[in-house]
Amino acid sequence: MGDALPTTGDEGFSRPGVQRYAADWARAVRRLGFVPLSGPETERLLLVHTVRLARALLADPFTAQPAADVGRALVEAHLTEPGVLDWSVRALGDRFLAQVLPGRPAPRMSGLRAAGLDGRMATGPAERVAQLQGGLAAGFAQALRDRTFTQQERIARSAWRARDHVEQALRDSEARFRAVFTGAAIGIGIAGIDGMVIDVNQSFADMLGYSVAELRQINVASLFHPDDAAGMWELYQDLIEGRIDTVQVEKRYYRKDGSIVWTDLAVSLIRYDDGRPRFTVAMIEDITERYELQQRLRFQALHDPLTGLPNRTLFFETLGRVFATAAPEHRVGVCFLDLDGFKTINDSLGHDLGDRLLVVIAQRLAECVAGQGHLVARMGGDEFVILVDPCPALDDAVAVAEAALAAVADPVQVGDQQLAVSASIGIVSGAVAGTDATGLMKAADTTLYWAKAEGRGRWAVYDPERSARDQARSALAAGLPRALDRDEFVVHYQPIVSLADGRMLAVEALVRWRHPELGLIGPDRFIGLAEETGLIVRVGQWVLERACRDAAGWLVAHPDTTPVVSVNLAARQADDPGIVETVARALADTGLPAELLQLELTESAVMGTTGEPLRSLRRLSALGVRLAIDDFGTGYSNLAYLRRLPIHCLKLAAPFVEGIRSAGPDGSADNRDEQIVDALVRLAHALDLRVTAEAVETEVQAARLRALGCDTGQGRLFGSPVEATEITARLAETDGGRRWT
Repeated sequence: MGDALPTTGDEGFSRPGVQRYAADWARAVRRLGFVPLSGPETERLLLVHTVRLARALLADPFTAQPAADVGRALVEAHLTEPGVLDWSVRALGDRFLAQVLPGRPAPRMSGLRAAGLDGRMATGPAERVAQLQGGLAAGFAQALRDRTFTQQERIARSAWRARDHVEQALRDSEARFRAVFTGAAIGIGIAGIDGMVIDVNQSFADMLGYSVAELRQINVASLFHPDDAAGMWELYQDLIEGRIDTVQVEKRYYRKDGSIVWTDLAVSLIRYDDGRPRFTVAMIEDITERYELQQRLRFQALHDPLTGLPNRTLFFETLGRVFATAAPEHRVGVCFLDLDGFKTINDSLGHDLGDRLLVVIAQRLAECVAGQGHLVARMGGDEFVILVDPCPALDDAVAVAEAALAAVADPVQVGDQQLAVSASIGIVSGAVAGTDATGLMKAADTTLYWAKAEGRGRWAVYDPERSARDQARSALAAGLPRALDRDEFVVHYQPIVSLADGRMLAVEALVRWRHPELGLIGPDRFIGLAEETGLIVRVGQWVLERACRDAAGWLVAHPDTTPVVSVNLAARQADDPGIVETVARALADTGLPAELLQLELTESAVMGTTGEPLRSLRRLSALGVRLAIDDFGTGYSNLAYLRRLPIHCLKLAAPFVEGIRSAGPDGSADNRDEQIVDALVRLAHALDLRVTAEAVETEVQAARLRALGCDTGQGRLFGSPVEATEITARLAETDGGRRWT
């Protein structure tokens, strides 16, 4: 019997555990009622079903269908005692996992989502077990229903054939009918087409708590439950008027004592020979226990086991129902809440305390909106969501969010710990027209991210324009690697000229992105994205190599007037231990002399360098490469540290130059900005550094900078960034004796 099973095997379950579980199952079945099989036969049968259930639990993709097949097989084996189903479903929980997978953690399931019999998605072992329990119960019930219905049909035909042929065997037929009618375990009732009960058996009377005589005085309509009476009457009218011959439904009845019984009801129409409706035969089975079990299983599948709140599945079911049934102008709101710093609490105080905190927060959230009828659900982890339905105006959703923040903010006493907790909330509100449940939750998630980015303990409202900007920014970030592979970047060069005589001494290399859809994009739109994604190192290396190649070409064509090419170096590039080798390789590959290359670093990046980055700067300087500090005056401005750096040039930040753009009413410029520039120029010259002024746009600025001793200038006055071919053309003009001013 056991030779066909692996001990632990590739299938992942225990052979001894499977055998023990099957043996326990067989003993329970035989204890609970009559079994038409011997003990060994019963155990062999249930061993096969145990293996099917174990394989179903571990299967990927997962489906509860094998459990439904097992339930049907139990009925087919005549193991139909009610206690058999109860024991089988209950044991399929912890007992099954403990015996089939002894001493092991719950099986790791793949990330694939798998559907159960009812279409819900199962993602973990607990939900898989719940799906298997439901599948087994459903298969058992369906098989029992099918068998009962078949018996009902056979009984009905047998009974009324006997009456139609009363001349042939009236007494025998009556005896057989009465035997079946009286001895049947299910309730049987006969009613006229006017609804008055003609006769019932004792099982029917016992089920509803009446006597047979009392039921013979009752109209079937008085037995209907009020919540389904209207629907039942429609079906009943179709039946007695001959439009349909059978009705089979699950419905509630009131017992005589006022309690409710759930039943599986099958009603058949009996006709005269000419086809006219004659009376109806109802067969009714008490399924209250099965129904309550199904409800418990559904509750477990749709509610969070820790907090008892509706879970993600139930939330999306409810939200989807709103979108499916509400008018287009109907407005709903969503408040998506996430606790601030919950991971820190879990890591420092333990997951047990974190779970207890989540329970308290869940109770507070449920209480703060309980009187308003809003749905509160736990989405997972420390995320909760409140469905505000209806939400006539944005202010209604904001009020709910503020109430939720206030409820969360009260100190929480968990054991001997008092915790101060805050949360962030993303709010979305609008009409159901033009969106769907998925779009609404995506917007709420985006808005929650905004609230988190702006600080703790606050809410943010969804802004479609901001979302569009974020999406465009994300699209650009996603396209950066492809842009490098497709060679979509180009380098433009802006002249840096001598303020003394107007000669072009250098050019700054500025990267642009020739986007296939958006056209030419400036660095302000993608350099920040490259830095965030880490792609700035590859982009910076590409710009360095292209700039060195262009400068080497100018050197060959115009050796006497070749400008220094100045390339920006991002902070990540400066921190890269291989930056010196990268620069040296670019110079070697292009043949550009090191003295014709200048690397620009921001002041904050340079002033904060210590250790390896500072050694890299010194090694670059030793190569002969010039180093410049860009945007000087806006960062650390650590003047004592400045003299220790291997720097050759300072580039004054644009705001200082803009401050002396034009003269005041008395003909003088802003004296404070001029004094700052004067001090910076004197400082740089004292340290034997050259000074370049950025953003020079007017002759007045150029004249004042020249008077202050500034060495070079850069800006629209001297030329905007242009392609390398235009720099080549201007160098040719300079070779011809024309000075570029």
